[in-house]
Formats: sequence, structure tokens, C-alpha cells
Amino acid sequence: MLNRGIPISVSLEPNFKNDTSGKLKYNKKRLFNLSLLAILISICISFIAKFLIYLIDFITNISFFGSFSFADASPAHNTMGLWVIIVPAIGGLVVGLLALYGSKAIRGHGIPEAMEQILTNQSKIKPSITFLKPISSAISIGTGGPFGAEGPIIATGGALGSTLGQLMRITPNERKILLAAGATAGMAAIFGSPVAGILLAIELLLFEFSPRSFVPVALACITGSAGHHLFFGEGVVFPMQQQVENASNAALFFYSAMGVVVGVLAVATTKIVYWIEDMFEKLPVHWAWWPAIGGLAVGIVGYFEPRSLGVGYNNITDLLAGSMSLQLVVSLCLLKFVSWAISLGSGTSGGTLAPLLTIGGALGVMAGMVGQFWFPLADISIPLAALVGMSAMFAGASRAFLTSIVFALETTGQSNALLPLLASCTSSYFVSYFLMENTIMTEK
Repeated sequence: MLNRGIPISVSLEPNFKNDTSGKLKYNKKRLFNLSLLAILISICISFIAKFLIYLIDFITNISFFGSFSFADASPAHNTMGLWVIIVPAIGGLVVGLLALYGSKAIRGHGIPEAMEQILTNQSKIKPSITFLKPISSAISIGTGGPFGAEGPIIATGGALGSTLGQLMRITPNERKILLAAGATAGMAAIFGSPVAGILLAIELLLFEFSPRSFVPVALACITGSAGHHLFFGEGVVFPMQQQVENASNAALFFYSAMGVVVGVLAVATTKIVYWIEDMFEKLPVHWAWWPAIGGLAVGIVGYFEPRSLGVGYNNITDLLAGSMSLQLVVSLCLLKFVSWAISLGSGTSGGTLAPLLTIGGALGVMAGMVGQFWFPLADISIPLAALVGMSAMFAGASRAFLTSIVFALETTGQSNALLPLLASCTSSYFVSYFLMENTIMTEK
């Protein structure tokens, strides 16, 4: 008889003492086959990631510059004047129609939807998401949506893994592993961050740690990272101009305190995003119109701050360089947040990671400037403060603690930042845990 109220840990690994050798060989064979499938999925996702970036650039060039080109382009450099307000609204209208007549599942961040299918639907995602999600996201981002490409490619990779799992005779748990492998391979393909991808799977998708789940996901992330090096180059995604120095004890104390502040703001950010989503629920119009309304807000904000439009990975690089003026940093932080929160709350297709990194990086720069003025003996580094702010914001909002730290290290190559990152992310996670029951990934 079970003792109610006491959690029972169930091992998913075979019982090596009782299982026969034939059973063990069978399990190893299934693990080998799952690993091959995970590698196959990640190869496909690497090509899809490159296609997604090409499609975003193509739509950006058409929408803001009237040019049929696949060249890298940023809507921040547009010269459209007031007409820029209309472009994101048109993109939102198209996304709404795709959701209405294609699949409603294309709406949202990407990671929360994958988590939902794992927990409630035996990891079954509609096959149509494999092509509808990247197309809808490319339209949303290409027309100025303030999102990164990582959310859509994670959702696409998860959908591809789930679809393959539904076509084959495998268990729901094995299908979950393929879903996680595809999702994290997409993250690795965009950012070249295989270890962060593995940790993301463990912290947010797999809910277990065993060879059966770990090995296929690890192989998928390694393959996805190889795809990143093939298609996007071998350098880090967010290069910093110089190697940061080891932080002093006084600086570590400052970064820890900064993590507390960023943690509070991460909680506030999450609450505001979902409050806006609740407000959209009360509008007396069909939900298919909401992305267009959100897009109109994006366009208005983009008119006043063009850098808030589009992916904005260059904003992150500029923040890490520590060369932006305080006025520009404050403007980018506030207006990027307003644009992203309204657009995401409207139910359009986009992600959360790049906006959170931008907002957190800007907060880090502002905190670093305050630290340099009030605590000169701490020797605060503005670039390091920006990196710490980015990671702490993601840790506080998502509570993917290890992922936040390792992601910052892998995408910048700054090994000396480990201790400041650990200090700030721990503080941010601590505050988030006590102030917020759910996270930006699970609140929905």
C-alpha cells in the first residue's frame, strides 16, 4: 500500500540485477536507434535554422527596404518614417490568419508550448507546426517583431522530433526524448551552444536525467552546434572586444546584489507579460486580430526607437561592448520591453530569449554605471555587468539556472565571468523562486 503524501522516485533505468542480458541488449539497441534518430533530426534542424535566418532577412529586406535580397539586414536602419508603424501590423495580421486557418499552436513563445505537449499530450505535436512555425515566425520577425530566432527554431525542432516519433513505433517517453533532442538541437544550431542546449533539455523539457535521455539529446546538440559552425561560422555569437578580468570580492558582492534587483525585475516582467495577455483576452474582437493590434504597438514603438524592431542580436553585442550612451541604453531597455511585452501578449509567433537578454543586458549596463560611480573601489566592468544582467534576467524569468550560466559562457567565450554569473544567477533565481509561483515558461 502506498504511503500518500510521500514522493516516490521511480527510476526509468533498467534493473541491472534482475534484467536478463537479452533485455539489456534490447534497451541498448533502442538507445542506439534513438541516438541515430536524434542525429538525423538535428541535421535537418540545422538546415531549417539556416533557412529561417534567410527567410527573416528576405522578409526584412522586402518589408523595410523594398529589396528582394537575402542579405543580412536590420529594420533599425530603415528610412520609412511614419510608414514603419504599418509594417508590423501587416505582419501581425498575416500571422493571425495563419493561426486561424493553419494551426493555433503557432502562437506563443515556443518552449512553453513544447513543455505543454510533453506534460499533457504524450509529446504529440501537430506535424504542420514543422513548417507553419518557422514561416509565421519569419513573417513576424521580418516585419519588425521584437523577437529572436531561437524560440521558433526550438518549437520547429520539437515538432520535427515529435512528428518522427509519432510515425514510428516508440513509447511516449522515447517520443519526448526526440522532441527534446530536436528542440535543443535548434538552439545549438542558432547559438552554437551545445552544453546550454543539453542543460535546457534537462531543466525544462526532459524532467529526468538518465543515459536513455541524455545521450540522444547530447548527440543532437553536438550535431546542431556543428551545423552552426558550418552555416554561421566558428566564432562566438556575441563576441566581446576584450577578455574580462577576474572579479574582485567587492565586485562579486555587487554582482550578487545586482542579481537580486534583476530577479525582482524578472518577476515583474513575467507578471506584466501575462497581464497584457489577459487584457487581450478581454478585447471584444476575435483572437486572430490580436497579433495585428500588437504589431501596431510594435510599429509605434519602432518609430521612436528603431533599434527595438526585429531580432536585435546586434543590440546585445553593442551592450556587451559597453559603448552605448546611458540615454540609448535606457531607451532601448524600456521601449524594447514595451514592444516585446505587448507583441508577445497579443499571441503572435515569437520567442523570449533574445528580448530577455537585451533587457537584462541593458539593466546590467545601467547597474554597472551606478556601481562605477558609487562603488569605485569595486572596479566594476560595464561589459561584465551587461553579461551578468543578461544571464540573471533569463535565470530569474525562466528559472533555467544552469542553462543561463552556461549559455552566457558559450556565446561569449568569457571563462573569467563564471563566478560573477554564478553569483548573480543564484541571487536572481532565489528571488524569483520566493516571489513567483510559476515562470515565464510555465505561467501560461
